[in-house]
Amino acid sequence: MLSWAPDTNHIGVYVAKHLGYYAKAGLQPDIVAVAQAGAEQAVNSGNADFALSNLTNVSIASTKDAQLLQVLQVQQKPSAIWCSLQSNTAITRPKDFDGKTFATFGSNESDAVIKRMIEHDGGKGEFDKVTVGTSTFQTLSSGKADFGGFYATWEGVQAEMNGPQLRCFTEPDYGVPGNADTIGVITNSKTAKQNPELVRKFTQATQRGYAYAYEHPDEAAKILVDEAPEANLDLAFVKRSMHTIVDGAYWGDMNAMKQGSFTLGTNDVSGSQQYIDFLAQAKVFTDAAGKVVDTVPQVQTLSTDKFLLSAQELAPSFK
Repeated sequence: MLSWAPDTNHIGVYVAKHLGYYAKAGLQPDIVAVAQAGAEQAVNSGNADFALSNLTNVSIASTKDAQLLQVLQVQQKPSAIWCSLQSNTAITRPKDFDGKTFATFGSNESDAVIKRMIEHDGGKGEFDKVTVGTSTFQTLSSGKADFGGFYATWEGVQAEMNGPQLRCFTEPDYGVPGNADTIGVITNSKTAKQNPELVRKFTQATQRGYAYAYEHPDEAAKILVDEAPEANLDLAFVKRSMHTIVDGAYWGDMNAMKQGSFTLGTNDVSGSQQYIDFLAQAKVFTDAAGKVVDTVPQVQTLSTDKFLLSAQELAPSFK
């Protein structure tokens, strides 16, 4: 199950299907649109076997008794950017978010991040909010909000190519610890225990798909465009997104992968835990009844690398 509309975060899955990596492993997965309740809930209930997610979402779901496990983490560093329109001269730094209106999708997580960034920059951390109904770009352009969240590898590229021009700030520069964007593949922890061979085959085929995309960004971009026609993706835009990922080493150090000293897909337990600890301090985690949970989720129990190909096994994928 997708986590959103088809984009370059999902590209390894489409590549693995198109190039026959799944078929070679004896699998014929269907790629389906994200459910209204979310990909995490779909995997937890058994309506999907695997989904794209991240360790933050897995941690949040775990406090509501979900049984999820991340088995592959493709993104190794944050790509979230918090931006205003460049034409909004009243905002030149995160401190200027104070007293302004935040275009939000409604998560306590993003509130905690913005508050920390403002405070780190010397502000009070006080802002108004408006829930985004369609596009954050449209919300900012209409004047209904002053700033919002985007991703450098997708909306950031869109703004560079087509506008509107943005003025952006990144979390690590303003006091947010760890890695917030641990995007990867999740499954149900029961599935991992009861059918480990299925999980191993799917994880390794997907891992090969992302490795191919990292090594062949233009070819992978065309595969995504062709395999997800419902998304009406522009090939030039998808290529630019993939090159942003490669040039920024968002999926890890390519040289280390070629040398076999780093495995694409490794879960960043340390970086993720730092971010989870930060969210816990901000009282972000709640149980199913909405009550704040004081017990901090532990990433080492919510992720595993045991189903991955080794660095040496994957190294030949990188020329």
